[in-house]
Amino acid sequence: MDQFKALVVDKIDEDTKVSIQNLKKDDLPEGDVLVKVHYSSVNYKDGLATHPKGNIVKEYPHVPGIDLAGVVAESDHPDWKEGDRVIVTSYELGVSHYGGFSEYARVKSDWIVPLPDGLSFKEAMVYGTAGFTAALSVYQLEQAGVTPEKGPVLVTGATGGVGSMAVAILAKKGYEVAASTGKESEYDYLKQLGAKHTIGREEVAPEGFKPIGKQKWAGAVDPVGGETLAAVLSNTMYGGAVAVSGLTAGAKVPTTVFPFILRGVNLLGIDSVYCPMEKRKEIWKKAADEYKPSEHLEAIQNEVTLDELPDVLSSILNGKVRGRTIVAF
Repeated sequence: MDQFKALVVDKIDEDTKVSIQNLKKDDLPEGDVLVKVHYSSVNYKDGLATHPKGNIVKEYPHVPGIDLAGVVAESDHPDWKEGDRVIVTSYELGVSHYGGFSEYARVKSDWIVPLPDGLSFKEAMVYGTAGFTAALSVYQLEQAGVTPEKGPVLVTGATGGVGSMAVAILAKKGYEVAASTGKESEYDYLKQLGAKHTIGREEVAPEGFKPIGKQKWAGAVDPVGGETLAAVLSNTMYGGAVAVSGLTAGAKVPTTVFPFILRGVNLLGIDSVYCPMEKRKEIWKKAADEYKPSEHLEAIQNEVTLDELPDVLSSILNGKVRGRTIVAF
């Protein structure tokens, strides 16, 4: 292996240039495990990493890609040996450390999760960070006592990566899923994933919604934030819970204490980046078994090559990507 291909972002004046380049092993950053990448996946953060004002990347040139799945090619750590099948998601991968949009990646051993039985490389990347975040959100809702018997569970931003996977996982677990999106054309897709109800974005967060409204949702998975999160909280049932993982609608949440002190609503923060390793392994095992929506993974994913990736990264920032896009090497 003298050379291999990678997607590289370079900074030129105040702009960025994205191109497919040939790299050598010496170009890779420090790490004690070299992985031959079989699949990666595309997340919103990866799109930001290619944008000059994305505030993700600090040093250039850079290889994005916060997810990868592949086989250990070389290892200087006793826990990992050549041929091991592994997953790496989040931590500094694709942010301050060269990421998964490369045929080879050198990573730190303590970022690695063994690929669990029941998942292929491709399926692991249909999950990726977005799917892991969805699975972690469902897990936290379960821990907070949200069961299928309690009532419907809302998923906002339902056609995105986190949303699509959350709809499919919740449906597999027997929940009555209400899927919210601003794209009416995607209602059939969401029903295919198992949603019982499809709801317009404006219905979830109507203009002038009250700080405490009707009790509609036993729980919610919210990767949207902003006013949407405030509206979801106002309509959550007594003792319910909302798992929040994103801020595509903004970081400020114009809510009050009423949902928390009048209805005992729990707001669950979901962090997939630095999730402790033991819990990370537990969630990946669930993803391979009780959470795995096997019949829906094909519908959720769209596979591209490395050469097609630049166009996808542009599209994801414009909200034009549905479900999960995976990159095959």
